[in-house]
Amino acid sequence: MKKIILFSILFLSAFAVKIHAQDKGSYKYIQDWSYWQAESPNYEMSLEKNAASDNQNTFKIKSIKNKVYGFGTLMKTIKSEGYLGKTVKMTGYVKSENVRSWAGLWMRVDYYSTDVLAFDNMQNRGIKRTNDWEKYEVVLFVPQEATSISYGVLLDGTGQIWFKDVKLEIVDDSIPETGYNKGRDHKVISFEKRAKAIANEIKKITEGEKEALKTEIEKIDKDLADGVITKANADELKLERAKVHAAVIETRVTLEQGKLNQLVQDKVNGKITEEKDTRSGGRTIIMGNNTGEIGERQTEINITSLKVYNGQEDKEERQSKRTTSQLVVAAGLNNLVTNGSVNKSDFRYAASHFYEWGVTYNTRLVENNNLLHAKYGLSLMYNNLKPTDNRFFETSGKQTILQTNSSNPAFNSIRIDDARLRNVYLVVPLHLELDFSGKTVKEDRIYYKSHQSWRIGFGGYAGARLKTKQILEYQVDNHDVTDKYKGGFNTSNFIYGLSTYVGYGATSLYLKYDLNPLFKDNVVKQNNVSLGVRFDFN
Repeated sequence: MKKIILFSILFLSAFAVKIHAQDKGSYKYIQDWSYWQAESPNYEMSLEKNAASDNQNTFKIKSIKNKVYGFGTLMKTIKSEGYLGKTVKMTGYVKSENVRSWAGLWMRVDYYSTDVLAFDNMQNRGIKRTNDWEKYEVVLFVPQEATSISYGVLLDGTGQIWFKDVKLEIVDDSIPETGYNKGRDHKVISFEKRAKAIANEIKKITEGEKEALKTEIEKIDKDLADGVITKANADELKLERAKVHAAVIETRVTLEQGKLNQLVQDKVNGKITEEKDTRSGGRTIIMGNNTGEIGERQTEINITSLKVYNGQEDKEERQSKRTTSQLVVAAGLNNLVTNGSVNKSDFRYAASHFYEWGVTYNTRLVENNNLLHAKYGLSLMYNNLKPTDNRFFETSGKQTILQTNSSNPAFNSIRIDDARLRNVYLVVPLHLELDFSGKTVKEDRIYYKSHQSWRIGFGGYAGARLKTKQILEYQVDNHDVTDKYKGGFNTSNFIYGLSTYVGYGATSLYLKYDLNPLFKDNVVKQNNVSLGVRFDFN
């Protein structure tokens, strides 16, 4: 009765889903190798016969576009039985031509589609540019929980590769694994995750066989429509194919149900050990850059960079992304360049200063090289000038000049204790940065962190003036008075200039120079210059 019900459901399901839909892509096969063929393919994959190599099959992967994002691969997937608890070495010969990114062998050990237990794709030692035939290898340990092994050869980006003689062999356990995701280091899979994976596999088997039956019924209907077979023959073939797929479902599902029953029994008998949580936990609040490691469950709250990292893995991943963000704080001395010099300036050297707050993005220009970076963002810039000799600014027509209190009747009997002119700008900085942090390798994985070593940046900025304000401080009848005067003071509405910095880690010496004059119509052109310290909190 169970078989009859399964057969009936499968047969009716195949008819219910028999609607012709245009797929965006499908798996294609070259002999027993498979690859995904998209609607607009990026790669041409083929088999070549070479008489000079004893009819050795040579496979080719070739990009057919000038720019390709992603990769193309030829691959196989096999059951893991026979390899469980063993070290497996994959070898193959590869020849390359004009590979701009990288190519390599790859192997992955899976627990169903739930967990990747081991993986290596040679990215940290990839095949690049043009090379003659050479033998390469990937070595992984296959844990006892593994259900399948997938392996193949891939080409990332543009270029062309050929490969041949790809083999898997069991080797001695003393041979080290090559992957950054090592099989011997995999975490214990929880009971809940295993049970869910088996349930998903049962669903996948059933849906896959239904889809296969649907395809076969569509072919039978086509043969019937073309007059190749009669209706009686068509009905008989449909029933026959439905029985075959029902039998496959029953066999494979029964096998998975047996695994699920055994899993439950092992759980009851205490044979399944859950992963011990040895992570430190807790929260750490820091200011500045912290190059030390944190626990896997520990949370690091960085006040200066406004970032929260949940564990060391999260911290490593985010700090080594191709584009990272920084909070920028800068401060220092500010003055005006007159006739090419700041000597005998009209403004106090130590008292005139600048501040800058902003957010920048830092993008690594070459994916696998950490030297060149583009640094760009948005900053709020404050430039303050304090005149010497208790003078202050006044406008006279289109001219902005420095006055003393004796030259202004309103201040004849008043001594100006302090005066400063403040200009506030919103600017977009852009720098080309040389970062000598290099790369770090941890557990065979490459990380490209920035702001870890010496850095040199040069570029510029452009933006608009938000406001200008003059602040005067003086005494009247022994009372302190502060007056604030808002206005344009004939200052330029737009700002643009050059800037550079050099430093180590988060700290840099920072120099910037406005190419536009501060006062747009003054007879004597004066340009703002700033020198200070800059902090890029990563």
